[in-house]
Amino acid sequence: MDLDPEGIFRDDSDSDDEFYQEKEASKELVVYLVDASPKMFAPVPTDEGGTKETHFHIAINSILQSLKAQIIGRSYDEVAICFYNTKEKKNLQDLSGVYVFNVPEREWLDRPTARLIKEFSSIEESFMSNIGSRYWIVSGSRDNSLYNALWVAQALLRKGSAKTVSKRILLFTNEDDPFGSISGAIKSDMVRTTLQRAKDAQDLGISIELLPFRRPDEEFDVSIFYAELIGLETDEIPNFLPSASDKLEDMTDQLRKRIFKKRKVKTLTFSIANGISIEVNTYALIRPTLPGAIMWLDSVTNLPLKNERSIICADTGALYQAPPKRFQPYKNEIIKFSVNELSEIKKLSNNHLRLLGFKPLDCLKDYHNLRPSTFIFPTDEEIVGSTRIFIALHKSMLRLRRFALAFHGSSTHPQLVALVAQDEITSANGQVEPPGMHMIYLPYSDDIRHIEEDHMAADDNASRATDEQIKKASALLRRIDLKNFSVCQFTNPALQRHYGILQALALGEDEMPDIKDETVPDEEGMARPGIVNVIQEFKNAVYGENHDQEEDESAAGRGHASGASKKRKEMTEAAAKESSSRDWEELAENGKVS
Repeated sequence: MDLDPEGIFRDDSDSDDEFYQEKEASKELVVYLVDASPKMFAPVPTDEGGTKETHFHIAINSILQSLKAQIIGRSYDEVAICFYNTKEKKNLQDLSGVYVFNVPEREWLDRPTARLIKEFSSIEESFMSNIGSRYWIVSGSRDNSLYNALWVAQALLRKGSAKTVSKRILLFTNEDDPFGSISGAIKSDMVRTTLQRAKDAQDLGISIELLPFRRPDEEFDVSIFYAELIGLETDEIPNFLPSASDKLEDMTDQLRKRIFKKRKVKTLTFSIANGISIEVNTYALIRPTLPGAIMWLDSVTNLPLKNERSIICADTGALYQAPPKRFQPYKNEIIKFSVNELSEIKKLSNNHLRLLGFKPLDCLKDYHNLRPSTFIFPTDEEIVGSTRIFIALHKSMLRLRRFALAFHGSSTHPQLVALVAQDEITSANGQVEPPGMHMIYLPYSDDIRHIEEDHMAADDNASRATDEQIKKASALLRRIDLKNFSVCQFTNPALQRHYGILQALALGEDEMPDIKDETVPDEEGMARPGIVNVIQEFKNAVYGENHDQEEDESAAGRGHASGASKKRKEMTEAAAKESSSRDWEELAENGKVS
């Protein structure tokens, strides 16, 4: 994020919550590298019904779904789509066997656009005729399409600094031994040069990630070649092998996890004691999803507009070129301040985070959690040794069951925070929760409200629940309780519809995508006998045994009183029926509408 090195001053007009904003510093550049060899087009069964798809189709659809999500959630990211083992070539280096897919009015590596997504969605129909598939690494030839593809991908990712931009190559293939068809010195030389090309890319800050497909009755053996290419250690290979997939859902899920990985919000200096400071990265684990901000466009060119502000002198009407100054009246004098002077005045701390002490975890209450916490994790990028000090502090807090009380220095919103250590949680599928600390923002005294009861006196005539009613209500809540509930299990239907409409408009789709509302009550589950019984018992305890009959009588009474509304409804339906029987277009043409 664009912060002053001292972290001292931010204008009051700036947004107070930086976690909702995507900044240029956290941008990501991604090259999708797809193997287009004939083996990728071989049909494979994907379910028990015998439906067959190709690995190429699965890769294309996975990338397509990722682009649709990325254009909404990470619009600052830039992508390029590159195929290798192709008959045709299209790349800046003019290398054989590599084809970079793009659309007009877009750079090779650029933000995804609606036109890119629309044309990429239909690429399978014309791929063989326009691009073609050919395996270049064959005996008797020194053509190395994988080497060329890595070279092209590295050239596409040349812009931007690795310190401020994350660069990645995502490789899709179902061939675990790309040099298996050749042997001898030629094979050794091609393997060596390809691995060196991958290492050169990684030395430039480019990470290479493999998304393998598993062919029928054949496991993808990553240890043959790709383990060394992507830098896997020997003990990491067994955990990597289950990621090989042959289904669209699995590959789409894998790609979504890799594309939408957690990114740091900013880096803080954590001052511990006696001049000892370490650096930590902050991550926003859970935040509300909001619709995209409104962007003003030019009515002619449809390009985004840029806001510019000019200060005009009230006396002369001339543009004021010098930087503006603030002032404060004091004893009939005008005291002027520059922006830097105001920054110094408002500066509360030279450190972003300062440790104050420790308290038992029992002192931290649930109502102290005002807003979503921020996760912090150490980094050795600038201050070497930060990780070792952080680990020592982390282990001691877990062992002694203490949380750290710290001051979070911010010019606009200084406050105390609680740092709660979290131990690593793993399962058979890998890491579930990472080790680190949660930074919980503690409330001011004004933020805490005392409970106000409408009926405080004991002799009030207000109705109160009986012990039997409380017992039945508790039984009902226990019965309909959601097991292992997580907010991540449910999507926001309003947002889904909002983005569905945007997608349909941008891609020119005739129909809206189906939106499943996961917040609608589970009628089938609520109809189970056990739940029906506890609901009936609760209603009997609260409303009495004959409440159903009373409701029917009340509804019947309301029905007699609404005779006039029924008559109006019948008249409206008759008029609509008569209107639908007429040909209004013909009447308008003949002048007979009146």
